[in-house]
Amino acid sequence: MALTMQRVRPLIGLAGMIVLAMGNELNETVSDAAIGDVSGGLGFSHDPGTWYQSLYTSAEICGMAFAPWCEETFSIYRFAMFVAAFGVLPAVCVPFTHILSLLYIERWLQGLDTGFTVPMVMAIALRTLPPPIRLWGLACYAMTATFYPNLNFAFAALWTDLVGWQFAFYQSVPFAVIAAVLMWYGMPRDPMELHRFNDFNWVGVLLVVVGVSSGATVLEQGDRLDWFNSPLICVLSVLSVSALPLFIINEILHPMPLLDFRLLRRRNFAYGVVTLNLFVIVSQCSTTLPMLYLQGAMGFRPEQAQIVVTEIACLQFVFLPVMALVLNQPWVDARLVLGTGICLVIAACIGESFVTVHWYRDQFYLWQALQGMAEAMIVVPLVMMATNDLTPADGPFASGLVNAPRATGAAIGAWLIDLVHRWRGGLHSNRLADQLGRERFRTYQAHGVSWQHPAPLLPNGTPRAPQSVLAFREELSKQATVLAISDAFLVFAGVAVIMLVVLLILPVRTYPPRIAVPLQRLPPALKS
Repeated sequence: MALTMQRVRPLIGLAGMIVLAMGNELNETVSDAAIGDVSGGLGFSHDPGTWYQSLYTSAEICGMAFAPWCEETFSIYRFAMFVAAFGVLPAVCVPFTHILSLLYIERWLQGLDTGFTVPMVMAIALRTLPPPIRLWGLACYAMTATFYPNLNFAFAALWTDLVGWQFAFYQSVPFAVIAAVLMWYGMPRDPMELHRFNDFNWVGVLLVVVGVSSGATVLEQGDRLDWFNSPLICVLSVLSVSALPLFIINEILHPMPLLDFRLLRRRNFAYGVVTLNLFVIVSQCSTTLPMLYLQGAMGFRPEQAQIVVTEIACLQFVFLPVMALVLNQPWVDARLVLGTGICLVIAACIGESFVTVHWYRDQFYLWQALQGMAEAMIVVPLVMMATNDLTPADGPFASGLVNAPRATGAAIGAWLIDLVHRWRGGLHSNRLADQLGRERFRTYQAHGVSWQHPAPLLPNGTPRAPQSVLAFREELSKQATVLAISDAFLVFAGVAVIMLVVLLILPVRTYPPRIAVPLQRLPPALKS
């Protein structure tokens, strides 16, 4: 009995970390999805709201870079308990904060806390789980990339339309409490190694803060500030381009790096890091784009539109365990499963590119179902192939290297959507306006082109009805938006094609995972 409990307790600790990651991920995505209600409740406008989001992203990436060092120095148990408590205070304070500078500080702290959390899920899974169940733990980690983000609009609809926008932040508190109890019971108390402060990588910390914060801000704010026509974007771009290469060089040479880039010499791991980044970019087409259409073009509230994205979350809950079960079979080639998933994403993107102004939720269901199956078929094989070549001692540093680019991929995906919307949306708007000018007589025909869309002007040039010209302009803008969204689906299909080509030309390997060791303090010889 004692031996059984000794084996089960680390699994309970891992469950606590998964609960904590879920709470923090929902805190990020739900508050972003409900940004309109949050900004209205706190009294800030659109421009401050963009900084509210970009500060979180930059802090999250920094936290993912710092997490491996903190795990090794303070012990993973103490650091996890600190992270659980650290995120509660800003979550409780944000709904009462009306001072913008203080709100930015609290949001930055929330992003740092989420960045600390996610890498620990992979690190604990790699060091705790034996081969027969390791893939199940990695499937739980995969939920942070596929399952949790697709729940955001469902929770946003619940809080903003039915309860209160403040609960977009309060929701993380019960998750943190439950996680702390599970981790307190299940995780072993390893000794701290404070001597690591003697060789602390101060240069690396400075470079990652400057480089990551600058790069994330450029991606998040570049489109709004008109890119290189803005002095701020120019300065931040120079800082990012200068600091990030220096950071990589410093980490390779430093005896105690924040991120061990030497792990990228392993082919499978390097492939997993790069492709997971591309996958996070592509996954925006299953969440952001359908919601952008339903809310932006059709005027749906989150409560009305969320079911399209919640469908993917439900499918993830089913297919992630199924993928773990399938990939544990020795005759299954993970590369074939991964390739099939990428092909399904391409098919779904092409299908959704036929979107028109007559689409509602029903037309998305089939393609979203393909996306839900495909994301599970991509992320689990990716994580398996990336981690099969790692030892348990590599866990903390591997998790940091996997998750920091993953968070960057989310920012790149948002930037790509803004870029397509700006370039292609402007092109479609100009072409529609030009078409309207060439057929301007239709705007004041006695009878419109169709009875559903009457001409906005009467034959004498006066409006057919109050606000008819304004309604006509809104219809023109809606059509341009829908055409831009259609183009965005094709762009994401192109990114998925790149993923497929890389899989076909790069000789990655798939083989049974190495044996994991229990979660405990490793001998110095096994440490990176």
